[in-house]
Amino acid sequence: MAADRDFYQILGVSSDASQDDIQRAYRKLARANHPDVNSDPAAEERFKDISQAYDVLSDPQTRRRYDAFGPDFRQVPGDVDPETWRRARAGAGARAGAGAGAGHPGGGTRFGYGTTADFDIDDLLGGIFGGRADGGFGRRGGAGFGPVPGADQEAEVELSVQEAYHGVRRSIRIGSGAVARTIDVTIPAGVTDGQRIRLAGQGGQGSDGARNGDLYLVATIRPDARYRLEGRNVHVELRLAPWEAALGTSVGLSTPGGEATVKVPAGTSSGRRLRLRGRGLPNPKGQPGDLFAEARVMVPGSISAAERELFEQLAKASDFDPRRHR
Repeated sequence: MAADRDFYQILGVSSDASQDDIQRAYRKLARANHPDVNSDPAAEERFKDISQAYDVLSDPQTRRRYDAFGPDFRQVPGDVDPETWRRARAGAGARAGAGAGAGHPGGGTRFGYGTTADFDIDDLLGGIFGGRADGGFGRRGGAGFGPVPGADQEAEVELSVQEAYHGVRRSIRIGSGAVARTIDVTIPAGVTDGQRIRLAGQGGQGSDGARNGDLYLVATIRPDARYRLEGRNVHVELRLAPWEAALGTSVGLSTPGGEATVKVPAGTSSGRRLRLRGRGLPNPKGQPGDLFAEARVMVPGSISAAERELFEQLAKASDFDPRRHR
């Protein structure tokens, strides 16, 4: 379980890793071990450990307490000095080592990073407060762990291009196993690929009245055979017959926001981009993106006798040489 291991080790980062490094490591590991995409029976347990480690290390205040007190940081009262805690733990560990084999009538609790000594938390905290741990906690009028803010959490939400354009209502599952929960969220219109959506107070739960963490939804837009996105700009292919490209025409075009009409100038060649301003993804805070229709001149794979005759007439009448014109 994650509680018995170093959270930094679980995420594969050093203890001085930046918050960005921690977030990148979490996203990579969570994506690889998510039960929805990894059929390995052990993946779900790894995913739980990864999520637990990230919940702690992603919040600066919680991370500081973890660095100071180790995996049992939630059990340590908020006003305990880290150096006093380390001295008390070392003394209790020595006593446990001296009495090894004698047994402990009250059972034991594992402390520290990798230590094998088991000892009673009352013995440890009693050395700090001069009495039993419950007496020390009682003076604080409760559990005495001190307020610990909830950790920020992150979840990926996959959208179609149409959902990104129009917005959508989704039920998002957060966490896994016994701690999993489902929340209903509204994805606003105009979300771009990779955009982070902050839901204040929807992250990890704070303790002792401390604030909850925030939930960040990271939008991923699925590839679409019809549309290619670059930020808020939408690119589509516009197929034209040779005579449409040569003579010019108006063509109906499907866009994420519905049907549009694009005017094709005479003499349009393949590769020419025709711009429809404001027909890309909407932007709640500014200018919407544009839609770019890229012309592609198509020729029939087979032609009738009448069509062949017309093309032959055109070939004789025209002095156009595509290898000389750019």
